Amino acid sequence: MAPLSSLLTVALATSAVAFSPSSGVATTSRPSTKLNENFGFDFAEDQVENTPQIILGEANYKKWLNGVDPNNMLNRQYPVLTRVRELGLLEKTAELGVLSKLEKQGLTLEKAEQLLPALEELGLLSLVANNQQLLINGLAPAAIEGAPLLLPVVAGALDIGPSAFFLGAAGAAGLDAYLFASGAEVPFLGLSAGAVGGLLLIPLSVVLAVVGGAIGNLKN
Repeated sequence: MAPLSSLLTVALATSAVAFSPSSGVATTSRPSTKLNENFGFDFAEDQVENTPQIILGEANYKKWLNGVDPNNMLNRQYPVLTRVRELGLLEKTAELGVLSKLEKQGLTLEKAEQLLPALEELGLLSLVANNQQLLINGLAPAAIEGAPLLLPVVAGALDIGPSAFFLGAAGAAGLDAYLFASGAEVPFLGLSAGAVGGLLLIPLSVVLAVVGGAIGNLKN
């Protein structure tokens, strides 16, 4: 039987060879995912030289990311049609008579077709077409998820007419003005409630005023 010291020596030698850098154990290398951008400056790094071709550019990077994780946040889209069906928005719209109330206010199918060229001249249709991803993942979730609560309010406002939208615009602007005047702050943050609330209230007041003006012009 070999001495115990000889066995220990062989074991230590084997372990050293196994963990040495020159061992023949194959290692798998992953492609670098580091992105570099020079922002157009000559003194900055050149992304073409420093970035692997497989992830160079937005299109290549999205394609590579889909291969790594198909459910990634960068390419994921909000399921608009699925959520509309799950929330029953079409049924609620019909029950509340929103479309018939819009026709009563003057927004017929013929009038809607006449508005399309005007919207195209203003560049609104092109703006929507060029920002589909932003609208689907940014605006659509807020509009669709809040629709069950907003539809009854919209239906009631359409019953009243443009004055309801003007009143809502004045109320939103007045509330923001009150928050500023009172010096109210957001709890735990110490930020001005008027400034934070204004990010929502001011755009809301503008939208309501525009909608009220548009509905008023439909009857003219």
